[in-house]
Amino acid sequence: MKNRTLIYSVVVLLGVSLFSCKGEEEYHSISDKIEGESKPYHGALTSEQLLADTELIEITEGEHTFLIPERKGQIKSFACIECHSKPVSQMIGKDAPKAHWDIKVNHANSDAMNCATCHNGEDMNQLNTLTGKNIDFNLSYKLCSQCHSSQFEDWKGGAHGKKVAGWAPPRASNTCVNCHNPHSPSFEKRWPVQFNTKTAIERNEGLGH
Repeated sequence: MKNRTLIYSVVVLLGVSLFSCKGEEEYHSISDKIEGESKPYHGALTSEQLLADTELIEITEGEHTFLIPERKGQIKSFACIECHSKPVSQMIGKDAPKAHWDIKVNHANSDAMNCATCHNGEDMNQLNTLTGKNIDFNLSYKLCSQCHSSQFEDWKGGAHGKKVAGWAPPRASNTCVNCHNPHSPSFEKRWPVQFNTKTAIERNEGLGH
């Protein structure tokens, strides 16, 4: 009886092994699969190589030093003073070109925030902190951190926002405005993606499962 049990166990184990090898293709265990499929992930490319078409700048915030995308070169109408030759208060009028007047600020209560909360009306090439300090457009995250301090701390450490090219050094991260519209930062509601059973069946059939 013991011999039959032993033989049965060996047959079952062999069957499981064969099934596992077939299901995992060339992998013999889940550990082999994880190791095998992790190797080609970005290869030996660094963040800088993956972002070859993006100009990056290095910043240091506290104990964290990393790369972020340069922003001013991505703003089509920068430098702003090419059009904003006068303070905003003097440009608003019937004869002034209406370039941005259609932008609606849906960020905070209108009693607490308006355009001048972030934009320096006297020098439109600069952003403006709550205390009147100039902030370069490339460092706009400093504006966001004034109110969103907990998100800022998480972003510096890498827990909030998108890492670009993974965690391999040199670390690169998108800034707040790379993901959020600064005038309307909330993400729009979306319906969840529905699972397409027909497509799943077709894929399995194509893989021979």
